[in-house]
Formats: sequence, structure tokens, C-alpha cells
Amino acid sequence: MKQKIYLFIFTIGMLIFPEVNYAQVDFNKLPNDDLGNNDDEFQELFYEALKQKSIENFDRAAENFQKCIALNKAVPVLYFELGKSYFKLKNYNAAEDALKKAVDLEPDNEWFLDELYGFYAGQNDLDNAIKTVKQLVSYHPDYKEDLASLYVKTKKYDEALQLLDELDTKFGVSIARDRLRNIAYEATGRKKDQIENLESRVENNPDKESNYLALIFRYSENNNKEKAFETAKELLKTNPNSQLVHLALYKFYLDENNTDKAIESMKIVVQSTQIKPEAKVKVLSDFVNFVKQNPQYEADLLEATAMVSQEDNEKSLLEMGQYYLSKNDKPKALEYFEKALAQDSNNFAVLKNILLLQIDLQDYKQVEEKSTDALEKYPSQPLLYLINGVALNNLNQPKKAIDTLEIGLDYIIDDVKMEADFYSQLSKAYTLLNNTDKAKTFSDKAQQLKN
Repeated sequence: MKQKIYLFIFTIGMLIFPEVNYAQVDFNKLPNDDLGNNDDEFQELFYEALKQKSIENFDRAAENFQKCIALNKAVPVLYFELGKSYFKLKNYNAAEDALKKAVDLEPDNEWFLDELYGFYAGQNDLDNAIKTVKQLVSYHPDYKEDLASLYVKTKKYDEALQLLDELDTKFGVSIARDRLRNIAYEATGRKKDQIENLESRVENNPDKESNYLALIFRYSENNNKEKAFETAKELLKTNPNSQLVHLALYKFYLDENNTDKAIESMKIVVQSTQIKPEAKVKVLSDFVNFVKQNPQYEADLLEATAMVSQEDNEKSLLEMGQYYLSKNDKPKALEYFEKALAQDSNNFAVLKNILLLQIDLQDYKQVEEKSTDALEKYPSQPLLYLINGVALNNLNQPKKAIDTLEIGLDYIIDDVKMEADFYSQLSKAYTLLNNTDKAKTFSDKAQQLKN
């Protein structure tokens, strides 16, 4: 809704200000109409109503506005203010009646209409909102955009698209209107019309990057990769400095096995200040999968990762960690996960990966130290107690292992496998202490859970 311009009345004199046209009551002259000697009373009541409204005493405000109306039923602003007071009191039927009365008395008052429109929109009374906003479109073009939005909400898509076309022709395209347009196209299945609209934008404004990008996206969405690729190359020809186009070109080049071009585009993407971190990570993730099948390009992957800015680097480091993990290169995976944790020390998932890798690599001293520190930060995470117990057992410190494992058992909730692992480690600890009875007891418990 167009930002409302609220009507402030500081003096009763404003009621007779020519531009507002409230000339029915003139407090600057002696009474000469059917009000008799009520001018002073009316003025006092009106001021009191405004005062009560200003301190949010809407009951009293409404009461005084009603008294004013009893003295003079022909002043539109009284109904306007009464309607707003009733709305604050959640007396919606009375609010609607009062606002409609204000509009009836002064049908060309934009502020009255806008308030009534806002009332209907707030009550989700879309039919009446449409009826009211149609009266407002002559005041400001923003109301036409409101009307288009209401048409979309009421599934009057043809009317919505017609209005959007008018607005785009007059004012140029906008993101907000495009959202409405895309909803209408999607709901009606008019993908051909949607693409034709974008094609005409490119033709009419060939220097605007966003038109090409939107068209590339829609072609791709409709599985017309050839057209999408052609449009992307056309954009690059028109705008050689475009960075965003490489988000599309990168993938197209990979699909046609033009690896050198794909790598070139990827490097532009990861260094771009215009492209969001999530998109960069997606590109790196795609290239990680490509390098798994084509390991001869691993050096290019490492170079691209090194190009990523500090802000985006954590996610790219995680991608590299997962890449080396998939290759079963655990030392290299650990290296990248540790770098990622250094950038975000609160990432528990990365910490877990590091500890599990260190166990696999039998670096039990590091596991014990890191998991002990982690328990101070995450004292209710049972996995950390288990990892700590594993490390202590392997460092031949079974008594400490038993202490930490028994504490960790209390934090397990509905995880039978983990509980069995705890019992297995307790059995191992008691075996190290030569307590065969307890070792067997915990071994049996673990076996029962596994079965």
C-alpha cells in the first residue's frame, strides 16, 4: 500500500482550510445556522477527542467524536477519526461504517479512501479492497500496483497481467512487479508468454544485464539449454565485464566439455564481489564433483578455492574437506576441516568431523585434548563423552575413561546404537583394569542392544 500521509489537525481552523475543504463548520464567526450556541461545545468536544486519541484512550475519543457528530452530522473528518478509533478498539463493523460514511460525504478525499482501503486489506476483505483501490488509482500509480497485487491474490490473473504491462510500459520493469508477474504466469501455465515478455525486454533494452539473466533462467527452467547458452553468450558479447553471466556459462561450458572455458568462468565466479557466497559454494561443489571424475583438474580446484574471499572461505573449505573425505584422503580432509573450524569455532558439525578423523588417524592425544576442551563448551553432548572415552582407553587411562563414559550415558536420549558404543567402551575400560566381571556385564549389555 502506498505509504499513508496522515491527516494531522492541530487547530479547528484546519477544518475550514480550503485545500481540505472542511468548510461546513466555521468557528471564527458567530453562529448563524442550526447549531445555535453549540460552537464552543463542539470545539471543546473535538479538542478533547483528539487529546484522548493522542494518549490512546480510544473509548473516550470515540465517545467525544460521536458527541461532535450529534451536534453536526455533516463534517466528514469526524467519521474518519471515529472510524480509526473504532478500529483501534477492534470494533471492526463500526469502524467500517464510520469510514464509509466519511467517504460518502467526501468521495474524492484520497486519505479517507486510503484509510478505508487499508481497513479492507487488513481484514482480508479483498473484494471491497479492490472496489476501494479502484477509486484511488487516479491519485497515484502505486495504487495500480496494489490493484495488480489484489488481482493476483484473487486469482484474476488476466487483469493483473494487463495492469502490470501498463505499469512496465510507463515506468519500466521492477522486481516487485516481476514477482507478481511470475506468480500469474506460474498459476496460469503461460510459460510461453513469460518467455516472450523477457525476449521483448532483451530486444528493447539490450544493454540491461538483468533482462538477459532472467531470460537465461527461464530458458533453463524450461529445459531449453541451447537457447539459454545462446543468450548467455550474447550477454557476454554485449557486456564483456558481466560477472553474473558466468554462473550460467560455467555450467554450460562443463556440459559441452569445454573445460578450459568452464574453469575460466569458475574463477571469475569465486572472485566476484557481486555473487553471493551460496552461489559460489554451489559452483565449487559442482566442480568438486567434476574433479572426482577428472582428477587431472585438481590443481585448478585448489587454485579456485584459494581465490575465495575470507568471507566466503569457510564454506569452500568445507567443500574441500568433503572432497578429500570422498577420496578417503583423511589427512588432507582433516587439514581443511581444521581450517574451517578456525574460521568458525562454534561449528559443532565440523568439530565432530575433526574428532572422528583424528580417531581414524589414531591421534588419540589430540582427540583427548580437543574433546576435553569441547566438553566445557558442549557439556550435554553425549558424542563428545564417547569420543573422549575412546581416546582415554587408547591412551591406557581406563579409570578416566569410565568416569567420562558414565557421565555421558546420562545424556543419551533414544539412541540405541550410541548407547551400545558406550557399553562397549566401558567393557574395554574394565578389561584394561582386569575387572573381567564388569567387562563382561557391559559387553553383554552392548550385545543385547546390537541384537
